[in-house]
Amino acid sequence: MAGEVAVAGGGSSVRRIAVIGGGPGGLYAAALLKRLDPARTVTVYERNAPDDTFGFGVVLSDETLGGIEHADPEVYRALSREFVRWDTIDIVHRSRTHTSGGHGFAALGRRRLLEILHERCTALGVDLRFRAEAPPAAELAAGHDLVIAADGVNSLTRRAHADVFGPSLTEHRNRYIWLAADFALDAFRFEIAETPYGVMQLHGYPYADDASTVIVEMREEVWRAAGLDSRDPAESTARCAKFFTEALDGRPLRSNRSSWIAFRTVTNSRWSHGNTVLIGDAAHTAHFSIGSGTKLAVEDALALAACIEEQPDLTAALTAYEAERRPVVASTQRAAAASLRWFEELANYVDQPPRRFAFNLLTRSRRVTHDNLRLRDASFTAAVEEEFGCPPGTPPMFTPFRLRGLELRNRVVVSPMDMYSATDGLPADFHLVHLGARALGGAGLTMTEMVCVSPEGRITPGCTGLWTDEQATAWRRITDFVHTSAPGAAIGVQLGHSGRKGSTRLMWEGIDQPLETGNWPVSAASPLPYRPGVNQVPRELDQAELAAIRDQFVQAARRAATAGFDLLELHCAHGYLLSGFLSPLTNHRTDGYGGSPANRLRFPLEVFDAVREVWPAERPMTVRISATDWAEGGTDAADAVETARAFAAHGADAIDVSTGQVVPEERPEYGRSYQTPYADRIRNTVGVPVIAVGAISSWDDVNSLLLAGRADLCALARPHLYDPHWTLHAAAEQGYTGPGARWPLPYGAGSRTPPTGRTDAPKPRLRLG
Repeated sequence: MAGEVAVAGGGSSVRRIAVIGGGPGGLYAAALLKRLDPARTVTVYERNAPDDTFGFGVVLSDETLGGIEHADPEVYRALSREFVRWDTIDIVHRSRTHTSGGHGFAALGRRRLLEILHERCTALGVDLRFRAEAPPAAELAAGHDLVIAADGVNSLTRRAHADVFGPSLTEHRNRYIWLAADFALDAFRFEIAETPYGVMQLHGYPYADDASTVIVEMREEVWRAAGLDSRDPAESTARCAKFFTEALDGRPLRSNRSSWIAFRTVTNSRWSHGNTVLIGDAAHTAHFSIGSGTKLAVEDALALAACIEEQPDLTAALTAYEAERRPVVASTQRAAAASLRWFEELANYVDQPPRRFAFNLLTRSRRVTHDNLRLRDASFTAAVEEEFGCPPGTPPMFTPFRLRGLELRNRVVVSPMDMYSATDGLPADFHLVHLGARALGGAGLTMTEMVCVSPEGRITPGCTGLWTDEQATAWRRITDFVHTSAPGAAIGVQLGHSGRKGSTRLMWEGIDQPLETGNWPVSAASPLPYRPGVNQVPRELDQAELAAIRDQFVQAARRAATAGFDLLELHCAHGYLLSGFLSPLTNHRTDGYGGSPANRLRFPLEVFDAVREVWPAERPMTVRISATDWAEGGTDAADAVETARAFAAHGADAIDVSTGQVVPEERPEYGRSYQTPYADRIRNTVGVPVIAVGAISSWDDVNSLLLAGRADLCALARPHLYDPHWTLHAAAEQGYTGPGARWPLPYGAGSRTPPTGRTDAPKPRLRLG
């Protein structure tokens, strides 16, 4: 079968091509491949008529247009004559309009786009077959060198070969409908309507001199409460126009066989099968709120055609195509997922200060950032900073933040990082240099690693502790250094117990692997080993043992206070003992400490209350949680909100929001700032201050998260391993020299970027002819 063999012939050897689907991606792929080799036979199968189309306007980026211009100037010129261009975004909320400029958009009608591509394909000799159902992909593959499946989100090709493509389709919570207005909006418009049924939003943009695309979106429960689930399309369209009468100036909306749908994210583990390849929505989808699916499909077509020309055979070409496009699409899908979730949780943000709300919306995907937005529209960004409370010339990250009696000089936290470098729990010179260097480096708060409350509560033999007075004295040496040598810097301690993840080797000797000798017994909420057959089966703790461990936390907290720590964090994350009580995957108890969420919270809250009672009242306490287990049946975002709410009610001053590391079968959705949506949700639902963590790597990310109201503090780990002076360098790079980032006096001479070798050259003065 064609799907089971390597197919010879790339470039000119790909002679016969079938394209399933006559959307923009399929048509553009057909045109490119025919233009590159006029001798090819290229056939496009489209089930609809030439003038049938769904949706209204299409937005293309400058990057995509540049690729089109390079590959096919004629198509580019035809498109350019049609484009409506604008560079502003209007955000309308509670009758206030906030405008941000410098964005740059180009749009045209989808029908006109298809007409241009039809004309180009016809001129090149592509065989366009309208109202023609394509034969099955397997049948086409037998008689063609290449089959391009551009058959959309409901791809029959993908479905027929699901065992190879490995598709995953995720349906989301919002309902939306594509509509149009017969006038041109003068900006990309986001409008929020707070109705008796719930919050709704409008996304609108012009695509012609007399027409605009209008998308209306809302949570499914709002859609049902408004009765839109039971109305016919005409009634729905009229009702949407009434909800957004201000944006439309009382004018009607129209539909084009429009219906309410829930967005589906499509991914595939493979994009090709023999000589059949997926492009566009058949291969992947990205939520419309960050751009057009047409953009991705056209870019797929460009990459596919280029790879076919560049590679020696089709197998290599399809491999290269996927290798080139998959990272780009994955990045787009991550941004789209962040944007999608933002709109799903829109009701949590409507009470934000008006400019913060607008900034939050603009930066929701994390692709537009504080620094980026400042370049696009400095006056808008300055107004947001002023509302936030930034003194003139002060980036958001260098504004102070108060927790109880502790005022942090800036919003940067050195995240707890296990160093596995102690002996018998004693911090020594390594910890003095490690923590001292990072405090000198400018962070507002430097956190210790997890400090264990007992010898059997250690993760490894190299973990630090606070179960003896000798350890407390050793910690005092470090806190005294920070307070004396880095004035204004704070240092916090994180207290924890390893639970079932204890008695393992140092990280670099085999993470989570049991010791070769000298193992100590471990205990947990339930007798469930971390890795069955690898790690110990822990002892299920009884009432007396729980009371004893609670007292160990109390004694460690007393020593931490004596040692001079400014803040105490209770470690209830990452599958360690207290986290093990919180997760239903690790807590199978049938007594009062298991079962319901309230019961699973019971022991961690008992420990928190006992520690809070002995911890000095003026000093803050925070709690680190895993906001999701990244595993089916485990803790999820909704559970995390309730956990945070419970700790806040018991007096937690902030929640440090991490994720995962609870069960080994987790499947995290890694990416830049990938854990911050969980902090965002807790902050804007519960109203408690949060510390955001998780792949926050740049000062621009920190400023963006703070200014959008997604976090109050940002904790960074690896960046502080790479650069202990990360915070001071962030200040220098932003030209900031204020009180939020004071260089230690002995380091003052290094507060400017060192000069490098000269790279410029004398400018020519004379031109000799």
